[in-house]
Amino acid sequence: MLDFHIYDVFTDRPFSGNPLAVVTGADGLSTAQMQVIARQFNLSETIFVQSPRDPAHTARVRIFLPKAEIPFAGHPTIGCALHLSGGENGRIVLEEQAGLVPVTIADGLAEFVAPALPALTGEAPTPVDVAAALGLAVGQIGFGAHRPAMASAGNDFIFVPLRDLEALAQARPRGEAFEALTRAAPKLYAYAPEGDGFRARMFAPANGVPEDPATGSASATLPALLLAAGRLGEGENRIALRQGVEMGRPSEIGLTVQVGNGAITEVRISGRAAKVAEGRITIPEVH
Repeated sequence: MLDFHIYDVFTDRPFSGNPLAVVTGADGLSTAQMQVIARQFNLSETIFVQSPRDPAHTARVRIFLPKAEIPFAGHPTIGCALHLSGGENGRIVLEEQAGLVPVTIADGLAEFVAPALPALTGEAPTPVDVAAALGLAVGQIGFGAHRPAMASAGNDFIFVPLRDLEALAQARPRGEAFEALTRAAPKLYAYAPEGDGFRARMFAPANGVPEDPATGSASATLPALLLAAGRLGEGENRIALRQGVEMGRPSEIGLTVQVGNGAITEVRISGRAAKVAEGRITIPEVH
């Protein structure tokens, strides 16, 4: 059997934030076994901890949604690093599929440098298609210079800026229209202005995640849209993000973006985690 630990991430309070399963001692598991275990937990993500390829690093990790493996994700990185730190301040280096992810731990706050810089990709979806996919009016799509777009920093997302918090609360994936919109990129991240920052929701039903309480990888990609909309200035930009509010699992995500000569040079994501459970799980008889 394997040991596992359940954390609520991007929060310091149990039963809020984004749940995560951390499975340790996973060196002997096949990809198929990891997928079965992730499906059993049925959380938005499960992270498997293995021995590092390079002994100078802390661990090699693999991250799974209930239906698919992904190369990088924010809340597993935060939760796993805090677990491996044992409550001590310091530096954790995780070998993820997307590359090396260094994480700094200080007084219970974990901050990582995104392994890839965000960029706009693909063809931007139209407000008409986005409105139909989310059950909204076209006039509720976009605000200021913010427009729908596709972007990636290791994971592809459709980004949909919404006029206000009311539109964000009303948004729901709508059957065939949503499936058609997200066929190329199955994850949709909607956001609206809130105070000096933003509130967000993320839908990925095709990946087995009807809605995600906190999405670090999307948060690390959002700066591509913020830069295009003129929201980022030269130097360091600190932006507060909230997610999961509509689900009753509020999450607090810290976003720091460095900009130099009009280009993004570094993205950092920070958050806390609260441990809520631990136990042992049977190794599946698949290969």
